[in-house]
Amino acid sequence: MTAYDDLRDLARDVALTAGALVRQMRADGMDVAATKSSPTDVVTAADQASERLLRERLLDARPQDGFLGEEGDAVEGSSGVTWVVDPIDGTVNYLYGDPQYAVSVAARVDGRSVAGAVFQPPTGALFTATLGGGAWLGERRLAVRPVVPAAQALVHTGFGYEAHVRARQAAAVAELLPRVRDIRRPGSCALDLCALAAGWCDAYVEEGPHLWDHAAAGLVATEAGARVEVLDPGTGLDLVMATPEGSFSAFRDLCEACGFVGDGAGNTSG
Repeated sequence: MTAYDDLRDLARDVALTAGALVRQMRADGMDVAATKSSPTDVVTAADQASERLLRERLLDARPQDGFLGEEGDAVEGSSGVTWVVDPIDGTVNYLYGDPQYAVSVAARVDGRSVAGAVFQPPTGALFTATLGGGAWLGERRLAVRPVVPAAQALVHTGFGYEAHVRARQAAAVAELLPRVRDIRRPGSCALDLCALAAGWCDAYVEEGPHLWDHAAAGLVATEAGARVEVLDPGTGLDLVMATPEGSFSAFRDLCEACGFVGDGAGNTSG
């Protein structure tokens, strides 16, 4: 038992409920409701409905807490706990019927995630974690893979939606590809970090995720033995990087050599 088990249980319950909603909405058919950074960066009615449900359930259960979601306004709380949610991480995958999307719910205290859940509705995979209490996939405790040389590393990454950002990211990935085992682009930051936690890849690097993308999954990865950092690459976007603790420095150096990290980049959060 940890001090944050109740927060984890609430995160799990509301993630499962929101996941059932978005899965049903996908089965019923859905449309693009809006776009964000570009015409390819979409918001669906399911994103909006999921966030409304998450906000209502969390603040009904804990009305003094704060709330931050991808699609709506922030709510200031007085309890010291703030919920950070992504109603659908991987919306384009969701739009196309690709199962690589998730509902992500994290509880944060003093700017640090202390409990979280990441639920993948199409597969039923449920990742949970508490600070100091480990990370879990269902009933299985998670642990990252042993450290491997970069040439043997399977790396997950992602791309932004604006053309000039994608061009820069593509150049960095092209430099990285011949130096590692292979690269995957599933399309969900939350599931990428959970994959690292589960031992399904060796590293993750992506420029552009927001706090709600990694607030819960970053805790899952960290509690499974990963080092997760949010770096400032000097582009105005965050760079999320994660590997097993023992390989982080070498992977960061490699990514810097490939153009992911500019000179003088610093850590912007733990």
